[in-house]
Amino acid sequence: MAVSAGALAFPALSVRATLNPENNDEQGTVSTSSTQKFTYSRASPAVRWPHLNLRETYDSRASTPSQPLSSPVSPIADTPDSGEVVDSIGSSEHQKTKDETAVASRRRRVKKLNKVALIKAKDWRERVKFLTDKILSLKPNQFVADILDARPVQMTPTDYCFVVKSVGQENWQRALEVFEWLNLRHWHSPNARMVAAILGVLGRWNQESLAVEIFTRAEPTVGDRVQVYNAMMGVYSRSGKFSKAQELLDAMRQRGCVPDLISFNTLINARLKSGGLTPNLVVELLDMVRNSGLRPDAITYNTLLSACSRDSNLEGAVKVFEDMEAHRCQPDLWTYNAMISVYGRCGLAAEAERLFTELEHKGFFPDAVTYNSLLYAFARGRNTEKVKEVYQQMQKMGFGKDEMTYNTIIHMYGKQGQLDLALQLYKDMKGLSGRNPDAITYTVLIDSLGKANRSVEAAALMSEMLDVGIKPTLQTYSALICGYAKAGKREEAEDTFSCMLRSGTKPDNLAYSVMLDVLLRGNETRKAWVLYRDMISDGHTPSHSLYELMILGLMKENRSDDVQKTIRDMEELCGMNPLEISSVLVKGECFDLAARQLKVAITNGYELENDTLLSILGSYSSSGRHSEAFELLEFLKEHASGSKRLINEALIVLHCKVNNIGAALDEYLADPCVHGWCFGGSTMYETLLHCCVANEHYAEASQVFSDLRLSGCEPSESVCKSMVVVYCKLGFPETAHQVVNQAETKGFHFACSPMYTDIIEAYGKLKLWQKAESVVGNLRQGGRTPDLKTWNSLMSAYAECGCYERARAIFNTMMRDGPSPTVESINILLHALCVDGRLEELYVVVEELQDMGFKISKSSILLMLDAFARAGNIFEVKKIYSSMKAAGYLPTIRLYRMMIELLCKGKRVRDAEIMVSEMEEANFKVELAIWNSMLKMYTVIEDYKKTVQVYQRIKESGLEPDETTYNTLIIMYCRDRRPEEGYSLMQQMRNLGLDPKLDTYKSLISAFGKQKCLEQAEQLFEELLSKGLKLDRSFYHTMMKISRDSGSDSKAEKLLQMMKNAGIEPTLATMHLLMVSYSSSGNPQEAEKVLSNLKDTEMELTTLPYSSVIDAYLRSKDYNSGIERLLEMKKEGLEPDHRIWTCFVRAASFSKEKSEVMLLLKALQDIGFDIPIRLLAGRPELLVSEVDECFEKLKSIEDNAALNFANALLNLLWAFELRATASWVFQLAIKRGIFSLDVFRVADKDWGADFRRLSGGAALVALTLWLDHMQDASLEGYPESPKSVVLITGTAEYNGVSLDKTLKACLWEMGSPFLPCKTRTGLLVAKAHSLRMWLKDSPFCFDLELKDSVSLAESNSMDLIDGCFIRRGLVPAFNHIKERLGGFVSPKKFSRLALLPDEMRERVIKTDIEGHRQKLEKMKKKNEGNETNGVNTRRKFVRSK
Repeated sequence: MAVSAGALAFPALSVRATLNPENNDEQGTVSTSSTQKFTYSRASPAVRWPHLNLRETYDSRASTPSQPLSSPVSPIADTPDSGEVVDSIGSSEHQKTKDETAVASRRRRVKKLNKVALIKAKDWRERVKFLTDKILSLKPNQFVADILDARPVQMTPTDYCFVVKSVGQENWQRALEVFEWLNLRHWHSPNARMVAAILGVLGRWNQESLAVEIFTRAEPTVGDRVQVYNAMMGVYSRSGKFSKAQELLDAMRQRGCVPDLISFNTLINARLKSGGLTPNLVVELLDMVRNSGLRPDAITYNTLLSACSRDSNLEGAVKVFEDMEAHRCQPDLWTYNAMISVYGRCGLAAEAERLFTELEHKGFFPDAVTYNSLLYAFARGRNTEKVKEVYQQMQKMGFGKDEMTYNTIIHMYGKQGQLDLALQLYKDMKGLSGRNPDAITYTVLIDSLGKANRSVEAAALMSEMLDVGIKPTLQTYSALICGYAKAGKREEAEDTFSCMLRSGTKPDNLAYSVMLDVLLRGNETRKAWVLYRDMISDGHTPSHSLYELMILGLMKENRSDDVQKTIRDMEELCGMNPLEISSVLVKGECFDLAARQLKVAITNGYELENDTLLSILGSYSSSGRHSEAFELLEFLKEHASGSKRLINEALIVLHCKVNNIGAALDEYLADPCVHGWCFGGSTMYETLLHCCVANEHYAEASQVFSDLRLSGCEPSESVCKSMVVVYCKLGFPETAHQVVNQAETKGFHFACSPMYTDIIEAYGKLKLWQKAESVVGNLRQGGRTPDLKTWNSLMSAYAECGCYERARAIFNTMMRDGPSPTVESINILLHALCVDGRLEELYVVVEELQDMGFKISKSSILLMLDAFARAGNIFEVKKIYSSMKAAGYLPTIRLYRMMIELLCKGKRVRDAEIMVSEMEEANFKVELAIWNSMLKMYTVIEDYKKTVQVYQRIKESGLEPDETTYNTLIIMYCRDRRPEEGYSLMQQMRNLGLDPKLDTYKSLISAFGKQKCLEQAEQLFEELLSKGLKLDRSFYHTMMKISRDSGSDSKAEKLLQMMKNAGIEPTLATMHLLMVSYSSSGNPQEAEKVLSNLKDTEMELTTLPYSSVIDAYLRSKDYNSGIERLLEMKKEGLEPDHRIWTCFVRAASFSKEKSEVMLLLKALQDIGFDIPIRLLAGRPELLVSEVDECFEKLKSIEDNAALNFANALLNLLWAFELRATASWVFQLAIKRGIFSLDVFRVADKDWGADFRRLSGGAALVALTLWLDHMQDASLEGYPESPKSVVLITGTAEYNGVSLDKTLKACLWEMGSPFLPCKTRTGLLVAKAHSLRMWLKDSPFCFDLELKDSVSLAESNSMDLIDGCFIRRGLVPAFNHIKERLGGFVSPKKFSRLALLPDEMRERVIKTDIEGHRQKLEKMKKKNEGNETNGVNTRRKFVRSK
């Protein structure tokens, strides 16, 4: 391969270059015996490889000098003056020499750092990222040397390697330019790591020829390093060039370089990509590795197993897997997936299941590939039970069922003849799952019904398919025709074919093949021949399979003349060559003629023509037989060596004609005959380029255009126009402008065509209004008058930059010289004012325009309204909207959307609802985006009922909910404590292919935790981790809170370790959660160890961790240890605060004896907080002001300090029967806003209470006060009650106390009419009439006044049983009733039983149980009698024979 003189600049390579003796001072003395120095003004690939004409990739205009580069402040060393010019392109040689001397002197002034200082300076990643970003931000006409010569940061050789890799991920040309710059400066290169890096970049970008050249040049110096050879072998491996990779491996050994395992893995990959598997190939490849003294690893085995899976090579896969286990190489999930796939493809479902179980036992988590492979294996073996089992497990793991899953199972049932199950699954698919059956579903069902001689049902299914708007495919018609044929209804089969024609479905090769197959298999050869002649007369090209069937049938009837006609048809009508005809004749069992045709093909040396090849490939493509087409091409490439270029070009053009741009580009980029050193024809380039533009593959179009020019082909006018569009879309208006200039120099005249408009608009989007201005200036200097679109484009460029004055100047020019401004011009002018942030001047400009005679259009008003809406100015928006309607402009759907979104963000509920109603009255269909805005607004204001109503309206209107809809609804359900419904909605969301947001997952996990649904929360969390998502600290904190509430400290420890492994450093709050988890599980010593570890760190401690340890000891009833930790904290200089007070007061409220309470409260008194002990021991009514002041101070503290303390204090007062004191403390808490003002209410037709966020004692105080207020209202008759009264208890627990259980126990004991809500948990509902009667007549309600006991009780009056804060005297009866009756007991029955002595209660319970049993038996007998009567009744209508 010819290489230019400036190809590479390695020290050991002698090249032809221009010597520059003045550089000796900078570069040092150079030995002339082996090398010669040379210099370039830039180290770019365009200069290094001039024969590639890479200059077109970058716009390096020689006439424009480069701008001076300002060197940023280096994070490592001092930098030179920022105003110094680095280099100048196109200047004189003398000036260049002076610039290079200046650069050299500047380098000498840079402060050098030793290695230690460089390591201490700053992380190398920042240096690499800094340099990478600057290189990638270069414009096409700028060069890497402009950056690197300035040396903005000091780099190590390793840093430069990473720069090459990082830049190469985005742009291989720039990476190569960096590499060459290092070579030219003789810095850090050549070295093995640098060469391997650039080879890896070129390999990923399929630049094999450049990689080969670099490797060839580098091999004498650094080629003895294994990493260089591995990198080059990787280049060959990507294209499957095994022989090249093998030669490279041999070359390594010859140079004394020992290959490593990576070398052999790369070689194996190349071999497997180069062709199919031969017998014992996998064993030979493994032996090759071991014979070299190496041990195959998991990558080696997985590479071989993947190849076996693709070829369904069970024997080879088993050998590889057994060898892997024999040599103790640990299989991974990739290994098991490949083996399960092989067993499934080969019909060994049991082995596939065994491996599935094995991978789970070994700790692997099956993924979607695993389940799909296993499901296919059982479905292929028609194992229905296993398919159901796998499917259920798949759903349990969160993998949804899509159309492919349904089709697989339906197909299985169809093959088994279980058509009823298949049809039932089809109905479920349409109804329950919401999936839409596709053509494959109908085709499988029709085919199965036809095979079961149920052709009538198959025809009905075809009719249903047409009714739902799914057009039957050729396979569908074929299935129905085959069903009719099997049932002996050939006339119906022919009618079906005619129906296909009448329906507008034009038959092609496949349609004719299906019909001919039916006729030929029914021995109707003559009818088949007539149909075949009709096909020929219609101008269709028969397929290979059609000819095979025809020849087979004709040969059976010895119709040799017709066989000869068929062969002539294949030659003349289909354009098939003798090789293709020979293949057809062989499959048609016409071996003599097949042999003759094959000999003709070989002896005549058949050569391909372009039109012939395109026709053949077009036929293959239209019939969907792509594999046959590729087989044909491979054969032609092997035998028709002179037509290789023609074959490749024809394939690319064919892909473009069928609009298969992906395949066309793959073929184009893979073969160097059309993309590389050999060049294709202009037709191929232009066809591919236009196809890229049509499919918006602009980057690929740019590459094709560069190759077209490199090939020497002149671009046509249409190509130039397309490329202007491409470069403008890519954001390269300078390049687009250059294309226009070059096209005009070649005689193309564009005048003021839309191309200039595109260029000006592209400059405007990049905020380059000066260049946009220069384009218009050049047009005017050339004698071309800008038209209206050109002026508007320039105004738009000014508007994008917020240059209102300049846009106004253009507007005035148009007013003076023409053309007259239009509505679009006015809108652009107003837009410029909006971008400039001068919204207050909009009205002034509008008045000026109206004075000029312009009428402000509806679009202009909408633009102003949108500007104010973006600024969040609801007042101005509503004013403009009202003025717009008054002027007679009807709102559009876009306006409604904008208005409603703004009102929803501002929580203007009423205005938003009115706007939606107005929109519907105007006969506009409310869009999904508008409903989503309403959903968000109702969710924010916690109006969940209306949120659900909006969702119902979305479904009723036929709209498909999107990600925003589902995410909003899930968050709503989480806030409403209904996570099960939220999770169900998430499953439905994922089944539709929509991904929930991370915040949605977090809300759902937190909601499950609050509802004690630990398994669901952990499952969601593990699902996020398995997806590889990066979770923040809040996720781990949420899970630790759930572990804390469940009392599982081991899970909290595991989460902490997972958090550290994820690179998230724990905070003080994290450690607090861990200590609370220890406290919940009864391990205060472990919590104290965590505190000790925190003391050893430099973290500044607060009372939070101390309160966790103290609370742990107090919960475990070790009061002395808790008090000791309190005194230690005091000694260490930390003043106890509200957290410590709350811990001790809460512990006192659960203490059983008075002595324990006084011990705890005395400890608080000793540290200076005596309010609790004074409330219990003295006259509490004298402490009102002090308690009020305490609440006021705590209210301003975060972390719910006042709420926690008030709840604990009320617990204590209620437990030790100071309930009058508890009453006024509760009222003080309401006064200070600690509890909600409407925690309970007795208003006109509004009786209700919400006791959530209250402790057990606080809730009992509130309940008593509420009942007292309702009793007064019942006796006085005012305020009037509603029909039912609702008490919200919630389902959460507060410090181990369930408010729901506590209030139920209290109300049940009193025999109240409150009952649990049937539709929602955490609600108690009572009919108002029953409640009023109970309040008036019940002896429990005769005295609801809260009073203090005369003296402090000696023991706690309350007890905590299974989360229920219950009266201690009621505990035995409560446990007895719960044990004997269980479940739900009505309040009246509970009250009656609780008051009875133990023996009498037992007798009553036995009697109740026996009565319930007898009642059930009577109901059972009654139901049996009804069934008998029903049978006799039906028989009356049976007609006797």
